[in-house]
Amino acid sequence: MPRAQAHFVCQECGAAHPKWAGRCDACGGWNSLVEETPRDSTPKGLGGGKGRKLAFSGLEGSAEATPRRLSGIAEFDRVCGGGIVPGSALLVGGDPGIGKSTVLLQVMAALASGKGGARAGCAYVSGEESLDQVRLRAARLAIAGSPVRLAAATSIRDIIASLDAADAPDVVVIDSIQTMYLDTLDSAPGTVSQVRASAQELIRLAKQRGFSVILVGHVTKEGLIAGPRVLEHMVDTVLYFEGERGHQFRILRAVKNRFGPTDEIGVFEMTDAGLAEVPNPSALFLAERHGETSGAAVFAGMEGTRPLLVEIQALVAPSSLGTPRRAVVGWDGSRLAMVLAVLEARCGVQIGLNDIYLNVAGGLRIAEPAADLAVAAALVSALSLQPVPAETVVFGEIGLSGEVRPVGQSEARLKEAGKLGFTAAFAPPYRGRGKERTPPGGLALREIRHLRDLVERFEDRPRRAPRNLAMPGAER
Repeated sequence: MPRAQAHFVCQECGAAHPKWAGRCDACGGWNSLVEETPRDSTPKGLGGGKGRKLAFSGLEGSAEATPRRLSGIAEFDRVCGGGIVPGSALLVGGDPGIGKSTVLLQVMAALASGKGGARAGCAYVSGEESLDQVRLRAARLAIAGSPVRLAAATSIRDIIASLDAADAPDVVVIDSIQTMYLDTLDSAPGTVSQVRASAQELIRLAKQRGFSVILVGHVTKEGLIAGPRVLEHMVDTVLYFEGERGHQFRILRAVKNRFGPTDEIGVFEMTDAGLAEVPNPSALFLAERHGETSGAAVFAGMEGTRPLLVEIQALVAPSSLGTPRRAVVGWDGSRLAMVLAVLEARCGVQIGLNDIYLNVAGGLRIAEPAADLAVAAALVSALSLQPVPAETVVFGEIGLSGEVRPVGQSEARLKEAGKLGFTAAFAPPYRGRGKERTPPGGLALREIRHLRDLVERFEDRPRRAPRNLAMPGAER
């Protein structure tokens, strides 16, 4: 039998090329082609034989749905959509040292100890650390007594032989998928072919045996999970572990979930004893807020089904450069440029040659357009040196003509603000259901129909205009 033809596979997009090139034609990546020589692994029965007929069934089905497995860690169960579904595959990615292994070891210990109800058989397979290193982490987390089965292995053949049994565990963690390899492939562990084939074998066995498998994935310098993009399509749930090293908060975010809502988040706090869940992240994100300060606005946002209040900070300073600087942390820089353009073109706010610095306090990343109005309020407040009125939350989407558009789930935002003691809100006109037009939460709604309405509220207050900065009408 002739030897399989060698080909070159891009390690960024997975495209195959017949010969090496410095640049991948599919994704444009440089120096990403690696030679891979697959062995002949054609399944038996495909060389002309007939396949087995499938037994089709209806949509309703006769078997009862298997209940989800609750870990007892509410923030993790929330992100998974209410617990781990039996037979599902989860992919967890994050920066090195962010806490992926720590939180998954805590979840395994909680499941094995029955913290969320019924106990589950749990297995933790480490391909990066030895058993003694995993035990040291468990002792530091005070979970060394949990009945979690440990193993250190990198061979998929050995792992499948251990899990393909009648006493297979209920939940299995593979840490990490980039260290696993199949001996039927000549490529090194971590390559596109190895990652794809290893994940496929583990997911196939998990569906067949009915246990849940959690795969830990490395990320690239762009923050995406390393390996082929098809890996995210193969699994049922994709979770990203986010957080800034300078902050103690860690965000577990669901970007894909076949069994629950996407964009759901779980908030954890890094402590000496591991990751502690934060049941009320809004209060924690606003804990360091110091009264009325110019350039700060509290944004009432939504992360999945959870309302979340965070502080947006802005600083405007005269620039010594020919091109003013725009530095953004935690938000989209292009949307900041749009808000600045609308303030200048539609509201007459003179930004001038000033540096703009924008920060979302607490290390959280905000993606929804509802933060436009809060960013504009922080910028106008920083320009005029006038603080946003006390105990006021802000949310709303800004259009290019300056109009402020309504956003979804306004009731949940206002209720969360009311629970935390806020008394007023800068927001688009409230559209209640039916005859009820009173905003929930007992807040006084100060309607902002156009961005000019927000700017005028700062003009009406006594102003202390900073040097080289001008508000509309200052020249009059």
